Amino acid sequence: MDLKLFLSPISEELYSGVTSVSSFYKNINVNGESMPDYKDHDIALIGIQDDRGASQPNGFATAADAVRKKLYILKRGFGRYHILDLGNLANGISIDETYRRMKEVSEFLISKNVLPVFFGGSHDMDYGQYIAYEGLNKLVSVLNIDAFLDMEENTSNNRMHIQHILLHDPNFLFNYSHLAYQSYLIESKTVEVLEKLYFETYRVGHLRAHITEMEPVIRNADMISFDITAIKSADAPGSTRPQPFGLTGEEACQICWYAGMNEKLSSIGFYEYDPGMDDASQKTASVVATMIWYFIEGFYNQKDHKDFKSNEYTNYVVSMPSTNETIKFFKSMLSDKWWMEVPYPEGNEKFSRNCIVPCSYSDYETAINGELPDRYISTHARLI
Repeated sequence: MDLKLFLSPISEELYSGVTSVSSFYKNINVNGESMPDYKDHDIALIGIQDDRGASQPNGFATAADAVRKKLYILKRGFGRYHILDLGNLANGISIDETYRRMKEVSEFLISKNVLPVFFGGSHDMDYGQYIAYEGLNKLVSVLNIDAFLDMEENTSNNRMHIQHILLHDPNFLFNYSHLAYQSYLIESKTVEVLEKLYFETYRVGHLRAHITEMEPVIRNADMISFDITAIKSADAPGSTRPQPFGLTGEEACQICWYAGMNEKLSSIGFYEYDPGMDDASQKTASVVATMIWYFIEGFYNQKDHKDFKSNEYTNYVVSMPSTNETIKFFKSMLSDKWWMEVPYPEGNEKFSRNCIVPCSYSDYETAINGELPDRYISTHARLI
């Protein structure tokens, strides 16, 4: 695949003034005078400029470059980077064509074990990110972080894109999880619909009070979509629908750290940043840049290899008196993370990669007290 057909080079003015050898920019390869080879790289940064899916298109087209200005001057983090910035995805003639371009680029990179990081554009661009998995022949789990549920009808694409994902045909969605929604901004019946499908939804207040319990939810995702609207306006004013309440910038960065630590994750996107709504110091661009930095930092601090038969894992088998069955738990000796095994119907091998799910120590405690963990129940319901 010739990536040059889809991606435009980065303007020299974005990096010409960055001179520190320890800067982020000096430790990555960028699509400047020539397109760098994707081989031997782990992560590819890709800017998105299309805002035609928004109800009020404004400054999304410049969002990616605004983030780059802040990201490039940050200091290099842990380890040796194998990162390239491929530039900005060229808009298609129609918005559907932009989705298809995202699909083709993302599918290609994922197939080469390069993780695409999208930033910029309206939130519906994650539909292009999602359909990249259609040709990868596996069921996937999607995590969305947003103050809204974006399942409205007869409105702009960025307010109904989750509905498009859930209804996409063919269906290859195994699980959908939603973090940081705000109850007073959404219809309760929409949450009820998701819960009837055994999908996971967590209010921003619950997330804040139990943020470490959100780590297994984040660790279970193949794809993550992050709407900047989930961050409160005091920390990120540059959103089309700024909210006085929401995640802090620090909490958003912690979520990104968890996301980077997820060895299962194969793509992530940051959407809905509007520089035209930002303050004079471009605070929101700094927040998004730092979120990307923390994601990369988490990525290069991954420890687990998910070989549950190896000596790196301790196995625990818990008998359930109510069902006369057992639940097998795995604890990593390297990271102290937990997983549990949920049986799936014999002969249905498409579920095999989803039967050992991330969990927490509290799930293990629930099991040894004789109760089935909620995470076990919802996963089992999706497997049958």
